[in-house]
Amino acid sequence: MTLLEELRARGLFYAATDDALEEKLETDTLTFYLGADASADSLHIGHLVPYVVARHLASRGHKAILLIGGGTGLIGDPSGKKEERSLLDEADVAHNAEALTTQVQTLLPEGTIVNNHDWIKNYSLIGFLRTHGKHFGINQMLAKDSVKTRLESGLSFAEFTYQILQSVDFLELHKNHGCTLQIGGQDQWGNITAGLELIRRAEGAEAKAYGMVAPLLTKADGTKFGKTEEGAVWLSPERTSPYAFYQHFINVDDADVIARLKQFTMLPLTAIADLERTTDESPHLREAQRTLASELTRYIHGEAGLQQAVNITEALFNNDVMSLSEAELTMAFEGIDAYEVQGEVSLLDALIKCNLASSRRDARTMINQNAITLNGDKVEDDTAVLTPKRALYGTTHVLRRGKKRYGVVRHTR
Repeated sequence: MTLLEELRARGLFYAATDDALEEKLETDTLTFYLGADASADSLHIGHLVPYVVARHLASRGHKAILLIGGGTGLIGDPSGKKEERSLLDEADVAHNAEALTTQVQTLLPEGTIVNNHDWIKNYSLIGFLRTHGKHFGINQMLAKDSVKTRLESGLSFAEFTYQILQSVDFLELHKNHGCTLQIGGQDQWGNITAGLELIRRAEGAEAKAYGMVAPLLTKADGTKFGKTEEGAVWLSPERTSPYAFYQHFINVDDADVIARLKQFTMLPLTAIADLERTTDESPHLREAQRTLASELTRYIHGEAGLQQAVNITEALFNNDVMSLSEAELTMAFEGIDAYEVQGEVSLLDALIKCNLASSRRDARTMINQNAITLNGDKVEDDTAVLTPKRALYGTTHVLRRGKKRYGVVRHTR
């Protein structure tokens, strides 16, 4: 099948600016680009789909440019935003750009990385308006969805001009890197078409360039994919640990898991069809979810990150926290507020402080019913005392009530 046929089959294609692109992708080697603004120091999984599209393009021999928006990040893209974002200072944007450079290089190692601050910084206001501003009609700019949806709530002139800055990126890469295709998410359609119009006006009607966008992802119930009650699922291990990342995908609903395998992994469609049959016939095995979680965690966090996630998952399932390394132990319970104590504390008080018991009487009842474990072992003595000497790595006790309720006691040094 053609590249676009495969992208359609995987739910990765929403629209292209020219029907000729499909044949062009089969007959020519194109240079394409994908951008990420330096508005944060990490991408999240909502940003990931265009990078998977980029992997498919690169796998067919096309050349990738990964643009970091160190310049446009100082302004901010209004697309998809309900209100004006707070401007970041230059030091923060530079830090974010450096972090994103490392991150996108991992996502697509064969890509060439550029930062649009390198050319945006050279413009004077008058020079910019004379060179590029003259090519943009206000009526056309107002017609863009990213602008129309913000007119009532308010849109600053700075964000209004964002589409000009991104258009300049496309023109810059077209002139100096031979780039003829920009890809992105569905919400970038207006910015991409503005760039194509600038290329046509600046380079002439014979200049050929294209745009292609992937759909914004939704769950089977129509809600937005990638958001949780805790917020975004980030690609940075400092923001979302490999274990939490793995758990997010291993808990994907049966109704969504096959679509996510098609969209996020490079597994052959035939292999995904086999997993779909397994899910239909034996959903309790959750083989598709385990495959999805493993493939994506390996892609984002490497083999070591995947092994950490699997080790923690298996240790918690088997109530074997003693087998975890100190780093894995910290990662496993990073979402739980630990009760910090100097010296020792009674087990009964620890259960109350960790919200696993409502009173000392309640705590004793649960201990007598064998409902409490301490560091993986059943507790039978309701007079037990938690001390640093008996703590995991000299600092941590893990309490569990039943199968899923955990508490952490941490001895401060």
